[in-house]
Amino acid sequence: MVHMYKNNGYNIVLDVNSGAVHVVDELTYDIIPMFEEYRNKKDDSEFIKELDEKLKSFGTGYSAEEIAEAAEEIKSLIENEELYTEDIYEKYIFDFKKRQTVVKALCLHIAHDCNLACKYCFAEEGEYHGRRALMSYEVGKKALDFLIANSGNRVNLEVDFFGGEPLMNWDVVKELVAYGRSKEKEFNKNFRFTLTTNGVLLNDDIMEFCNKEMANVVLSLDGRKEVNDKMRPFRNGKGSYELITPKFQKFAKLREDMSYYVRGTFTRENIDFAEDVIHFADLGFKHMSIEPVVGSDDEPYAIRKEDLPKIMEEYDKLAKEYIKREKEGNGFNFFHFMIDLEGGPCVAKRLSGCGSGTEYLAVTPWGDFYPCHQFVGDEKFLLGNVDEGIKRTDLVDEFKTCNVYAKPKCRECFARYYCSGGCAANAYKFHGTINDAYDIGCEMQKKRIECAIMIKAALADEDYEV
Repeated sequence: MVHMYKNNGYNIVLDVNSGAVHVVDELTYDIIPMFEEYRNKKDDSEFIKELDEKLKSFGTGYSAEEIAEAAEEIKSLIENEELYTEDIYEKYIFDFKKRQTVVKALCLHIAHDCNLACKYCFAEEGEYHGRRALMSYEVGKKALDFLIANSGNRVNLEVDFFGGEPLMNWDVVKELVAYGRSKEKEFNKNFRFTLTTNGVLLNDDIMEFCNKEMANVVLSLDGRKEVNDKMRPFRNGKGSYELITPKFQKFAKLREDMSYYVRGTFTRENIDFAEDVIHFADLGFKHMSIEPVVGSDDEPYAIRKEDLPKIMEEYDKLAKEYIKREKEGNGFNFFHFMIDLEGGPCVAKRLSGCGSGTEYLAVTPWGDFYPCHQFVGDEKFLLGNVDEGIKRTDLVDEFKTCNVYAKPKCRECFARYYCSGGCAANAYKFHGTINDAYDIGCEMQKKRIECAIMIKAALADEDYEV
């Protein structure tokens, strides 16, 4: 499969199965689709004649020599398995489904409570369709013991302290970090702890602890003051921007080279979200992400199909600003524009994504297991608990077989090895099955991938004019 598109003055050709990317001239761009159609039907001279006639029908003025030269270059790419390559993954999918999986990551819902009242929150201000609760140390300890016991020979394990707002249960967070560290040497494990916070309770002591123990910290902020305060107010309606932004700026400076992300959500209220990312950069943040809200059409903030053209323009605008600032020496990292064209993720991640329901589980404050945080509260997806372990092995098997070849929409999509089939929770929310895809999300993801590849081309282009 080959995907071709034009962006920011570049003609880009992506060979999907090999991952090879080619920036080509107009003639080569015009010929490549024809080459697939004719290359196995004619000898070289007859093939060039066919191409010439085809191009003349388009009104182009290329000579036979130019066409022959371009065709020879394309043939060379095909012979070197950089164009029209075969899909080497699908034939392994049955073995892939049978693979032994281990649990390598937990999302600990340390607090089903929150001190903000974000309007788009899928967790219902931390309640998750249930009750407000804080995780006890004993439940958290059992969860870490489960992770150690079910991680096989894997050394590196990840635990994300999540909510609601995890800082509302900060003492237990610290106790669990200490407990995990105490078990590393005994079991030959290395815990990578992470934290997601809205920053309301953030203080110097918490920052110091995080800089010592947290491999990554996600800081929730939606962008400009008016945008953030409309969607992320306190329960009394007051905005949160002025309280949390200075804390986040200080924390980001203290993190230095350690990982952090300022993570926002854009809705119909700020379709011009590129301005919010630029606002993050102007505040001094270097690592950021802003995600599209996921909501049903009856929600006033939900993104709809008719919003997509404007959203695509915003990604293009943001990509150009990203290049400009990088060329000027004051660049920033935008999560969705970070793409590895040489190595990339392993085959398992390329085919099945985050590993929810198999390698990655969410744990409620009372110790129930769910496939991920977005399934929490839906009893159909209750997998087990910290006392009894995983009881719904049938659900685990269902998630294990969730991959890009199990989803008809993904099989013929150029983005399948970059998005790995998208979010299972979003697919279930909109289609009632994890083996589908959230259509609006897919369109945005494809655009982000196109922009990310174009950025690579532009940054490598010494003649690119800022």
